[in-house]
Amino acid sequence: MVPLTHYLIFSAVLFTIGVLGVLVRRNVIVVFMSIEIMLNAVNISLIGFDRYFDQNDGQIFSFMVMCVAAAEVSIGLAIIISLFRNKPTVNLDEFNILKG
Repeated sequence: MVPLTHYLIFSAVLFTIGVLGVLVRRNVIVVFMSIEIMLNAVNISLIGFDRYFDQNDGQIFSFMVMCVAAAEVSIGLAIIISLFRNKPTVNLDEFNILKG
């Protein structure tokens, strides 16, 4: 059996990669993928705790996180496509359309 620390270290590394991708990159698609990496890191930690405590609650919460991520992908990609139609760039620094 894999110890809990391996799950948590792997999850922390993935979450750190996701945070760095959001903070460093300016491409909308890369930022969007980094958010998905962070959600997958949360799923890994939930499954790790689920296996450690020998319950099924982590799998249920992980499934709910995947459902939220799927909804986020569909809405997020629709917003990205509509923004790309108005201004043909995917650079976050050039999007000032949403400012009130």
